[in-house]
Amino acid sequence: MNEQPTNEQYSGVRDREIRAALDQHWAASDANDFETEHRIYREDAVLEYPQSGERTRGRHNIQNQRASQPSQKRFAVRRILGGGDLWITEFVLTYDGKPSYTVSIMEFQGDQVARETQYFADPFAAPAGRAHWVERMDS
Repeated sequence: MNEQPTNEQYSGVRDREIRAALDQHWAASDANDFETEHRIYREDAVLEYPQSGERTRGRHNIQNQRASQPSQKRFAVRRILGGGDLWITEFVLTYDGKPSYTVSIMEFQGDQVARETQYFADPFAAPAGRAHWVERMDS
């Protein structure tokens, strides 16, 4: 008997494959391995940074603009959530020792990223007036 995989089985396998590709992407980003880092993108991928108003079109341009940054970068992934065509990664991107809390929203077509939007936020001091309602988190 030759059973065809169900949509649930297919999407589960695809989700595992995408998750593995994301893990490889972020590890390569942290290692400054620009070739491996950018394999996840389609040739016609679009990257947007809404806070700076920049849009980069094409894998080649995305890779070149990232490789041209003179800063020492480190990536520490906090968590990856997603399924199907939409994946979100929360991470701390440290440029020259200064952390920036970052969210990457990746939209997939097939097994590659068609669009990514990244948001960046600098750390800030917690107001003392709310200390009795909150607990401190490790960075």
